[in-house]
Amino acid sequence: MKRSIRITYNSPAVLTFVLLCIVVLLLAYATGGTSTSLLFMTYHSSLKNILTYVRFFTHVLGHSGWEHLIGNAAYLLLLGPMLEEKHGSKMIVIIIAITALATGLVNYIFFPSVALCGASGVVFAFIVLASFTGFRGDEIPLTFILVAVIYIGQQVFEGITITDNISNMAHIVGGAVGAATGYMLNKR
Repeated sequence: MKRSIRITYNSPAVLTFVLLCIVVLLLAYATGGTSTSLLFMTYHSSLKNILTYVRFFTHVLGHSGWEHLIGNAAYLLLLGPMLEEKHGSKMIVIIIAITALATGLVNYIFFPSVALCGASGVVFAFIVLASFTGFRGDEIPLTFILVAVIYIGQQVFEGITITDNISNMAHIVGGAVGAATGYMLNKR
């Protein structure tokens, strides 16, 4: 008897997040970028504008182009399913939301002249969170130390020495969110 192979929606939170990013980018192309500026990019705007608060969360869905999106999606799809299997879909959505809010607020407060979009902060949260996979009670995994030194150290160095359109701040804040949630989730 021949068994059929089925495609499964194995990581609903991560797959839905990546699909939303694709839809948002297609919408950006259809609107000439207006939709991204209005809804999927955070920047210093009036606190009286309700969309300022919406953008604190939705900016992680916006991307500057296919190369930006594909770079982030590759990491999300590589790390996300493993993390979602371990921590559950609800927790992954919470981590994405916390990362979005944290990066949005830090950008708003400390970088008022910079517009921010993209899931890079979420990617770094996932990278650091994944390094906590073998964490136990009073131990600090060497993988966490190496990830912190390599990934976060690189972002600090590049943030100081290189001027480009990459938000090293979002990477660092995302890494901090991943470290904090990784520690709390694995401490239990």
